[in-house]
Amino acid sequence: MRYSISHPAKVLILGGTAEARQLAGKMAGDGRFLTELSLAGRTKVPAPQPVPLRTGGFGGAEGLATYLRDHGICLLIDATHPYAARISRNAAEAARISGVPQVALRRLPWENEAGDRWTGVETIDMAVTALGHTPRRVFLTLGRQELLPFEGAPQHHYLIRSVDPVEPPLAVSDAVYLTSRGPFREADEAALLTEHKIEVIVAKNSGGPASYGKIAAARALGIEVVVIRRPDLPLVPSVETVEDMLGFLDHFASFPSALAAAVPFGPGQERGE
Repeated sequence: MRYSISHPAKVLILGGTAEARQLAGKMAGDGRFLTELSLAGRTKVPAPQPVPLRTGGFGGAEGLATYLRDHGICLLIDATHPYAARISRNAAEAARISGVPQVALRRLPWENEAGDRWTGVETIDMAVTALGHTPRRVFLTLGRQELLPFEGAPQHHYLIRSVDPVEPPLAVSDAVYLTSRGPFREADEAALLTEHKIEVIVAKNSGGPASYGKIAAARALGIEVVVIRRPDLPLVPSVETVEDMLGFLDHFASFPSALAAAVPFGPGQERGE
């Protein structure tokens, strides 16, 4: 399907990450683009955004494709969280249906370094199992929607950190809740882990610097980290950093039909790694 380019070009960013907010901030004053940022709406109080904001779902791939066509979107940027696999799949399918070009902003995952004590698992349920039967002091750094399976292991003491309050609290007898938004410094994370005598962390391999502090602190303190591996993501043109995306946008603004040549398919993208 052919598409037309408006001037300025209308760009829709599917956000939910620090990089999406940073990218939107860079594009806000760029007269070549009319930028809109879309959030899924899972965070009750999102951080302030520098461009017009849309909140909520689109109604799957077909709904997103309709939105792209009806609003004259010239470029779709998927800058969602590496674990937002359903949204990324819908974005890829919507781009195919509508004919609107798409590029993804996908940060690299963290690498297992010397001194790390990582236990890799595929799912949240497997993370619960990996904690074992013996009571342990566990630091959960997951979204509040992902915490329910840990009610199946009530023998542990949980320290739970989330952006929004966990309501209702988990049906476990021993839990402490923190509400906070990153970035988190290694020194602060080390102090937190030490204060609460944490023995194991459960985390996603989100990548990027904002939440890496806990990984570095765990390495320094010899604490185990149960790492939930990234899901499969669709194979689409992608870049790794905001700076790379800005470089692509410079190219796109001058040569909008040259998307495929401007952005490669990253190696290992099928698994988002």
